[in-house]
Amino acid sequence: MFTGIVEQIGEVVSLEPTDTGRRIVVRGHDLGELSVGASIAVNGVCLTAIQPDGDTVSLDVIPETLSRTNLGNLETGSRVNLERPMPAHGRFDGHIVQGHVDGLGTVGSIRSAEDGSVVVELEVERDMLRYLVEKGSVTVDGVSLTVSSVSDTGFTVALIPHTLEVTTLGLRTEGDTVNLEIDVLAKYVERLLDER
Repeated sequence: MFTGIVEQIGEVVSLEPTDTGRRIVVRGHDLGELSVGASIAVNGVCLTAIQPDGDTVSLDVIPETLSRTNLGNLETGSRVNLERPMPAHGRFDGHIVQGHVDGLGTVGSIRSAEDGSVVVELEVERDMLRYLVEKGSVTVDGVSLTVSSVSDTGFTVALIPHTLEVTTLGLRTEGDTVNLEIDVLAKYVERLLDER
């Protein structure tokens, strides 16, 4: 389980086709602490460390994941958000993040607000909107955020300068594709109500 508190921005150093999809090698710091088989979230996608080696880690990504997330758009030099799983004794800072992307969003408008934040509008598929509520939680490219507002076509988030600086969200431009994970509690509530 993750919390959506990005630990660092990594860089894609190589991409290679494999028999089962694609191998992505990411450079960061302290990645040597990962062991083979450990989980790491890359842009909010839970992946398995295949070959940790000092400041790099190799990750195998299957076609299903490549087609359903923005990992299929990565190129050498792409910057990615990285988060290791929360230890059982760790502090819970963000919200429950599984690393299972529910869908993709498209960055719409980006505008500066008077309070110093940057408001980003994200366009999403209609079936995801039912899970989004104002002041609820959402994960965007692995970053735990609060929904500012919801419309018929998407939602907005307000990003503080710190978030813009320590995540890849500060690099996003209009038209970019982002990974979205809806708050898992909303999905469980819907399932329980459907059973009634």
